[in-house]
Amino acid sequence: MNGRNPTAASASFDQGYPRPLRAWTILLLLFVASIVSVIDRGLLNIVVDGVKSELHISDVQVGLLQGLAFGLFYAVMGVWLGIVADRTSRRWLIVIGIFVWSCATIGGGLAGSFGELFLSRLLVGLGEAALAPAAISLIADLFPPGRRGRAVGFYIMGQAIAQGVSISVAGFLLGAAARGDFAGWPILAGLAPWRIVFIVCGLAGTLVALAFLTTREPSRRGAVTTTTTMAGRETWGAQVSRTLGHFWTERSKFVAVYVGFAAFFLGTYGAFAWQVAMISRKFGVTPAEVAPLLGPMAIVSGLLGPIVGGWIVDRIVKRSGHGAIPKLLVVLPFVALPSACAVLAPTLTLACVMCASLAGITAMVGAATLTYLQAEAPADMRGMAISITGLMNTVFGAALGPVLVAMLTEHVFGRPELVGYAILCVAVPAYLVAAFCFARAAGANRTLAFRMATA
Repeated sequence: MNGRNPTAASASFDQGYPRPLRAWTILLLLFVASIVSVIDRGLLNIVVDGVKSELHISDVQVGLLQGLAFGLFYAVMGVWLGIVADRTSRRWLIVIGIFVWSCATIGGGLAGSFGELFLSRLLVGLGEAALAPAAISLIADLFPPGRRGRAVGFYIMGQAIAQGVSISVAGFLLGAAARGDFAGWPILAGLAPWRIVFIVCGLAGTLVALAFLTTREPSRRGAVTTTTTMAGRETWGAQVSRTLGHFWTERSKFVAVYVGFAAFFLGTYGAFAWQVAMISRKFGVTPAEVAPLLGPMAIVSGLLGPIVGGWIVDRIVKRSGHGAIPKLLVVLPFVALPSACAVLAPTLTLACVMCASLAGITAMVGAATLTYLQAEAPADMRGMAISITGLMNTVFGAALGPVLVAMLTEHVFGRPELVGYAILCVAVPAYLVAAFCFARAAGANRTLAFRMATA
């Protein structure tokens, strides 16, 4: 009898990775943080007409707040914060980021003009830009390769269900405010319902930041150390140059995936930003009435998407390797097409089902893309690899999608209640472009695998 634990401490949790309890505790906090991040960035989408009425702004200005205002700092700072995640404490980066975007969300609830709300949205984008590169980099050091697909899927699931959670929470708070439930509360008393939603959700985010202070950062695994300076640290400029050089050298693996990801999120952000407004305007109901129906549907979709997506990705990786993941990505934009056509639904319930399905599909695209990039990028380039996805989907997705829908609504269709047709005109072409790009990436990886096999 050798006295060995039968599980061998889960094989030393796969060659030195943190023990499962610690790994899953940190992942759970990342999951909660991802929910909070999507809720805070998406609150404006649910209270569009209330904000328009009080601040006297147009659909196009709302589109700028949804997209450009949030996306400007999110995109510009995202790559830089990805480098920070590769070089400094990811735990502290996440804590500071959550505090910044939570306080900015509270500030948005106190904004008195378009300019003040624009500034608030800029700062929300700045804070949230820190989360994804730090989180994905942490997951790579918490879980071995064979378990990362499900771990990334679980993290992405937070963002996926957050669409539904955001609708449900905002709808609940809007209803409570309309009933006068916040009368007598400090700060909240007398505020418009949409302002109460912003402030309450911002305060909740600060609690998540405090929870992260109880965690300990895992050691980095597989970091490259051969190109460091005399002091043992590579200069920031040299790291950027080396990282971009690597991605360009391996562009057949990266560029088509980045462009496809951006195209997919152009359609998705445009749809997400205006779904509630589309349903409200088409069927003559308020956001508080839409929320109990659309919110739970989106949560279920968001739960199923990353679970199914993570399982499929792990099966693909075990059978064919990470290079086969783009094959899955080719299919998903076609699955998303019905959600872009929700305006054609004859009933409120069917429209909500079609809209809600997009949450799960988006989670599958995110889990597959991030798992692919996480595997293909060297360890000390993962943060930047992930932040480039943030740059691409923000510049071409978050910044353009909502405002393109708004511009078509105002200047082409000319009637607010036709916003659903604007969503269709933006999302359908975007999804077809995404499928084409992912197909190019799949073809490039297949060619590369063939060459390696015959070399």
